[in-house]
Amino acid sequence: MITRYTAQGVEAEFEPGSRGRVLRNLQGIHSIRAIQQAESAALLTATNQMIDGTTQDHRFTAVEICDMHRQWLDGIYEWAGAYRTVNIVKGEFMFAAAPQVSRLMAQFERGPLRKYTPCQFDSADEQAEALAIVHAELILIHPFREGNGRCARLLATLMGLQAGLPPLDFSGIVGREKRRYIAAIHAALGEDYEPMTEVFERVIARTLRAISGNS
Repeated sequence: MITRYTAQGVEAEFEPGSRGRVLRNLQGIHSIRAIQQAESAALLTATNQMIDGTTQDHRFTAVEICDMHRQWLDGIYEWAGAYRTVNIVKGEFMFAAAPQVSRLMAQFERGPLRKYTPCQFDSADEQAEALAIVHAELILIHPFREGNGRCARLLATLMGLQAGLPPLDFSGIVGREKRRYIAAIHAALGEDYEPMTEVFERVIARTLRAISGNS
């Protein structure tokens, strides 16, 4: 589905009958609500499978991030798991140019993924920083046509499990907190990760409070 981005090229094709609101998909879905439901259901299934398959000492790679995206959206979009070939702009903010995505993902693997996975840091500060840097850098690359934020949150969840955390609760990133999150992404463009680290500190705290309240 496309409601937030401007794109150009073949991946910008819409499903016939969707009035330009739903990306062309393998299921012929032309309703925004229906495509959201299909994506959410597929993400839940994929998340459970990946949680079961991720070990505490695993180091993630760029190929595996593509596999995550493919496992999630393979039955919905034909480009699932493939790097995008279109440029994506949100407002006035342009994510990495499409021709640079493959090179940037290779750098991402050699840099943040190698340094921060497996995510086995003892202190909460180190955990939040590791999650923040990996998350922000993946978002800035925006390697896929759709689903980058959810894929990045899935990776953060798997990293959090490696660190001994429960599945992260991102539900609080709305309203003012969402504006802080967007500002943190922009700050990361200049390699200032402190705002995103603070976002993840709040995500971790919220997650632990919820677990404590339910125990």
